Amino acid sequence: MDGSRVDRRSFLALSAGAGAVLLGSGSASARGRPAVPAAGEFVRIYDPSEDVPWYINDHCLVRADGWHLFGITHEEPADPENEHLFAHATAPSPHGPWRKRPMALTVDPGYGETHLWAPHVVPHNGTYHMFYAGGGHDRTRTAINLATSTDLFTWTRHPGGPLFHDGYEARDPFVTRIGGRWVCYYTATDDPSGGHHVVAYRTSRDLIRWSSRRVAFTSSRVGTAGGDAESPYVVRHGGDFYLFAGPCGAYDGTPEGYSCTAVYRSPNPFDFPLENRVAKIPAHAPELLHDSDGWWITHCGWGQGGVHLAPLTWHP
Repeated sequence: MDGSRVDRRSFLALSAGAGAVLLGSGSASARGRPAVPAAGEFVRIYDPSEDVPWYINDHCLVRADGWHLFGITHEEPADPENEHLFAHATAPSPHGPWRKRPMALTVDPGYGETHLWAPHVVPHNGTYHMFYAGGGHDRTRTAINLATSTDLFTWTRHPGGPLFHDGYEARDPFVTRIGGRWVCYYTATDDPSGGHHVVAYRTSRDLIRWSSRRVAFTSSRVGTAGGDAESPYVVRHGGDFYLFAGPCGAYDGTPEGYSCTAVYRSPNPFDFPLENRVAKIPAHAPELLHDSDGWWITHCGWGQGGVHLAPLTWHP
């Protein structure tokens, strides 16, 4: 299972397979006492603004020759319907200093794209695979797309078109490897025309052909766009799997608001019961990382001033 990013030795193994099992093997969870994650103080590591403020929303971090950051970007204030660019920055470490690079990808209406949302990059067999939400005019059947690169600077869209479609407004793909299969988690609704917000998933052997969808998590909340099952991120720690998803209450006025991610624990990576929530993290659309200094978690979003990083600890 590859839910985290780690040092050079472990990075490719995590992106391809079962590295996180080893990372968690000495944890309290592995010894029979399930762990609960908690974030420390967030520190800003990257602000894309120049003459005017810009934001980074859903993003990913990739280790290769140093570190690469890709993410939704746009001039403030929030304008999701016109998020047409993917930011790119590089740094020698997740803590920076981050250097702004030319945009990684620009929306292509000829490919059927109406926006570019939530890139997630997985290296496999010498090629980087960027999964992202490309949208479409029919919100009940939006596209999850793929672009590939060998150097993380030049990206080419998959010539076969979108990998699959789903609704309502399917987005935020997170791709990992579990039990010999690739798994793509993403946010959607239980009925494509709207309903309970869910974290859906599909499986693949080759990152191109994907199964029909199944559901790993179902929220009690009902709606169409927006919900509390966005930006899913699944990691294994010890003997359990943890689903990070949110925002906890951004769209219904509850106190948790926009910068809140709920964490659900389960021994089964394909079934996270609602009642298994174990924590809330004060972050929006986070990524998890692991290096020699421990675990880390990011925070970003509209009006957040860039990307922030905090230590993540696991408590029995």
